[in-house]
Amino acid sequence: MAASRLPAPERRRQLAEVAIETFARKGYDPTSMEEIAEAAGVTKPVLYQHFRSKRALYLELLDYVGGQLLEAIGSATAAADSPRRQVEAGFAAYFRFVAEHPWSFRLLFGSGAQRDPEFDAEVRRVESTIAEAVAAMIEADIDPAHRRLLAHAVVGLAEATSRYWMAERSRAEKSRANGSKAPDPERAFLADPGHLARRIADLAWAGLRAIHRD
Repeated sequence: MAASRLPAPERRRQLAEVAIETFARKGYDPTSMEEIAEAAGVTKPVLYQHFRSKRALYLELLDYVGGQLLEAIGSATAAADSPRRQVEAGFAAYFRFVAEHPWSFRLLFGSGAQRDPEFDAEVRRVESTIAEAVAAMIEADIDPAHRRLLAHAVVGLAEATSRYWMAERSRAEKSRANGSKAPDPERAFLADPGHLARRIADLAWAGLRAIHRD
């Protein structure tokens, strides 16, 4: 069945969303443009009208997804009225993005992008940009290099926590699907990005408050 006609910007967004999930599920190398076109309900020529190659598509998706995450964090921290609330708001925005866009998170950090130098550089750029934003929020009498180091540690904390959180959410969903009736004492932690953010912000804030010059 032929795909319904969409305005070019809408078609491009639709193709991008399909490609994000397809790449995140299978990784870059096993995924073909034909497979993405089929999943999107279009022909390969239509896909190539919007993206000149698989590599160009993947790089654009990394940039697109990274930009979405950066915008979410930036908007949330800008609205916070104190350093402590900025920390929690930043984590909450990060975890909410992971919950609402799991395939986007997996594309950035779990689809094997780091095995390709060009893809890895794009992922590192996203991480560095987030870290620069975090560094600007660290209020401590330390030198810029120390500030950047701590900011990257905070970004790594968010990424590692998200991996664990997503794995636990998946485990809980599978357990429910298999008919488990046992109450989950961590239900709030698993279901609510804000709850998770408060826990991790407490940890990060306690550490940031103790920062001092070497």
